[in-house]
Amino acid sequence: MSIIIFILIICIIVIAHEMGHFLLAKANGITVREFFIGMGPTLCSFQKGGTKYSVKLFPVGGACVFEGEDGKEEEDEEGGVRPLSEGAFPNAGVWARISTVVAGPVFNFILAYLLALVIVGTTYSDKPVVQDVIAGFPAQEAGMQAGDLITRLDGERVYLSREIGLITTIRQGETLDVEYERDGVIYETTLTPRMDEESGRYLLGFQGYAEYFQCSPLQVFQYGYYEVRYGLKATVKSLQMLVQGKADKDEVSGPIGIAVLVDDVAEQTRPYGLWVMIVNLMNLAMLLSVNLGVLNLLPLPALDGGRLVFLLLEVVRGKPIPPEKEGMVHLAGFAVLCGLMVLIMYNDIVKLIQ
Repeated sequence: MSIIIFILIICIIVIAHEMGHFLLAKANGITVREFFIGMGPTLCSFQKGGTKYSVKLFPVGGACVFEGEDGKEEEDEEGGVRPLSEGAFPNAGVWARISTVVAGPVFNFILAYLLALVIVGTTYSDKPVVQDVIAGFPAQEAGMQAGDLITRLDGERVYLSREIGLITTIRQGETLDVEYERDGVIYETTLTPRMDEESGRYLLGFQGYAEYFQCSPLQVFQYGYYEVRYGLKATVKSLQMLVQGKADKDEVSGPIGIAVLVDDVAEQTRPYGLWVMIVNLMNLAMLLSVNLGVLNLLPLPALDGGRLVFLLLEVVRGKPIPPEKEGMVHLAGFAVLCGLMVLIMYNDIVKLIQ
């Protein structure tokens, strides 16, 4: 059952991403040769409106293939060379191509927001409100009290209690500036975490900092945005920690690791009822969709972000980069990404059998 849920989540996220490319390509008059979900051999396909729609064997990934997207002429049925049509990707205006490329990640963020609306609208959200302070720790010594609404931490505006946990985890043991509101008045203080011998962690001294509440119809749109914002912030900060060497390789997961995570979420929430399980899986799907959107915007060859780099260079130069050179860069990048994916999957398997 869990593997079916995993496949369903991945398919929805990938379809949203590729649908963004597809719809903007159609709107910009760009010919879409094939729209497929999955990788590997084709299981089934059909042709409509000049586009081939396919489902592949392995339910990971997908693509929206444009005519001439690598800048080269295509072969016809007889093995000859077929000149690019007016609707070929290179023949579209540079801004039409930019909008088509960026649409994939944007649709991932739109999907995440729609999921967040359902989650927030049917459950609850959380404000960063101090529930109590621990005697003898920095928060209590600075005069903070239960009921204080934390508005900024480490200079960052915070709206959800989970943002407090995210920032304090990343800045473990570091001094933090805190801005909070009490009775409509804004206060500022500086807290230096203190080691708690019992837990072995640095603590600011908050005894809980989440106030859960039901959103009004208008607040659903507001806090739905905050949910996506939190997902973006968590993804970006995690990438920063990975680049800086502050994150352990075991914290990076590929398809196998995600499948295990889906199974864990389903198993842990199933005893609380079907809807609780669905909402938690939707929350996971929301975070994965944000992750995919952010990762695809990274300026790396073979990703949407890498293609955007070449298109923006075209805007600056006034002419495109030679397709042969761009193709070589993307091919090399794709090879590196494939190698990285193999390593991540190997790491997933090692974690699974340990």
